Amino acid sequence: MSARALIGCSVACASLFAAQEIPTKRLQPASPHATAGVTYRDVTNLAGLSSFKHVSGTPEKNYIIEATGSGVALWDFDNDGLVDIYLVNGSTIDRLQRGDPAPAAALFRNNGNGTFTDVTIERGVANERWGQGVCVGDFDNDGFEDLFVTNFGKNRLYRNDGGRRFTDIAETAHVADDSWSTGCAFGDYDGDGWLDLFVAGYVSLDLKHLPPPANPEAAGPANTSSEPNRASPESGSRMGASYSPGASRCTYRSERVMCGPRGLKGAPDHLYRNNRDGTFTDVSGEAGVADRNGLYGFGVAWFDMDDDGRLDLFVANDSGPNYLYRNLGSGRFEDVSYPSGAALDAQGREQAHMGVAVGDYDNDGRDDLHVTNFANDFNVLYHNDDGRSFSDVTAPLGLTLPTMPFLGWGTDFVDYDNDGWLDLLVVNGHVYPAADRLAWNTSYAQRALLFRNLAGKRFEDLGAAAGEVLATPRASRGSAVGDIDNDGGIDIVINNLDDRPTLARNDGGAKGGHWLTIALKGDPARRCPRDAIGSVVFVTAGGVRRRAEVASGRGQMSQSDLRVHFGLGAETTVPNLQVRWANGPTVTYKMDRIDAIVTIDQASGAVTKGTTR
Repeated sequence: MSARALIGCSVACASLFAAQEIPTKRLQPASPHATAGVTYRDVTNLAGLSSFKHVSGTPEKNYIIEATGSGVALWDFDNDGLVDIYLVNGSTIDRLQRGDPAPAAALFRNNGNGTFTDVTIERGVANERWGQGVCVGDFDNDGFEDLFVTNFGKNRLYRNDGGRRFTDIAETAHVADDSWSTGCAFGDYDGDGWLDLFVAGYVSLDLKHLPPPANPEAAGPANTSSEPNRASPESGSRMGASYSPGASRCTYRSERVMCGPRGLKGAPDHLYRNNRDGTFTDVSGEAGVADRNGLYGFGVAWFDMDDDGRLDLFVANDSGPNYLYRNLGSGRFEDVSYPSGAALDAQGREQAHMGVAVGDYDNDGRDDLHVTNFANDFNVLYHNDDGRSFSDVTAPLGLTLPTMPFLGWGTDFVDYDNDGWLDLLVVNGHVYPAADRLAWNTSYAQRALLFRNLAGKRFEDLGAAAGEVLATPRASRGSAVGDIDNDGGIDIVINNLDDRPTLARNDGGAKGGHWLTIALKGDPARRCPRDAIGSVVFVTAGGVRRRAEVASGRGQMSQSDLRVHFGLGAETTVPNLQVRWANGPTVTYKMDRIDAIVTIDQASGAVTKGTTR
């Protein structure tokens, strides 16, 4: 579709916007294309996760740090074959100004019977800083996944000491940047078999010189304005409130709200190269990914956009163009954001980007990108055309109008019914509490969206068919997907702002179609990281070749299960399974089982049932 056609579509979208659903008031009926017997059920309480409650500032959300929320990680920290859960927590301005510890994050160990045990303190991963994002990767190739937590303040790198205890080595590893970091992801960009680390920066926010608050009664000496009656100019309803120095207030649609991010100074991004000795070196400048424009980074994704065997890098930027860096293979990257078409939408507009999902939604063999955006705008699906260029296909695939009333955060491609086509999850929630009392055609708490993929041609909101757990409005932020109970159905965990988390169990997914889940064990001697991050698995069944990458980070500051999952639909055999090992060759393996979890070991070539490390 041409840019002109899409501009015309945007006019139509604007005229139809008033007819769209208000997220808390109306739920679309169950999609006629929903797979019978497959839905999601809320098992948060049954699983024992309700002891955790996220904390983030005051109910008024006076400052932008109070609204961004936190991520969640699904990972097997103790190598028992069961997916555990790590929930990042926030804090309050008062705590920070007093120097008090922040509320603790939570590590829940999977008991294997549908319940979890909080082992945060005994494992040593409470964080107790204003947490933002999380990603995992085995940076020291010892066979145990390590944990990186981004903060408003110093970041933490928790080294996994045999699954029994974690040690924060961020300072000695030189990755404890004292800033406001958000998304992160491990990836071996230089092909030496050791995971490097990229960390996005958001806003350089000084607690001693805060911008004006949303509630004027919260203003103190740090918020005083030289021009008490001047408001910052508005950015329009598609982005948050802008700030200009000296202004006494910031407004969004004429309502006084918190300021930013526009007008505030951006925090830098960082690429850390793994020195193979437990330390990292910041190579952002020499590698060409230093965020010279000072944008507001959120979601981060390593992926091989052109299938040249080298990891490329995507950064979703809030209130600005995205970054897409092509890996040149010499330790440097080329900024292809604009020529690739991934910087802006089809109309050439900057958007307020949040989370990013990567996946081959149309099974054409190339990874596509989905990026969430602010309310009164639509999320964007970028189709990977040829490995070098991307097209905004949001409108023709039916994703424009259904997403406009929502403010999107976490997003994941997930084959919820195992039919062999990647469906699309988006979790939502506004940043301005005023949305509940003003005629903005939206709400503060919002339901999640689960779109069923109709054979790569169109996406359809499942509505009530997704289950009450996803239909319940919340102020959601980070989300992650993975098979919590190893039954073949992909489950969802959501970290909700100022609330309990959500564990949405997939009931019936294993009956919707056949499936195969694969864990990879790389061989560092062959320059593949031990956890095989960056490797790509190709499964051919029924004449369709599907792909999935072992990936760190992604979503909205979150981490999904490192195991790759394939829905197979009605197919009962896998004639061809190939692994393109990170920094190595593509190897074909015999697969004589389906509806199973298997581990493939690069060093031995063994294919075994279950997850082994």
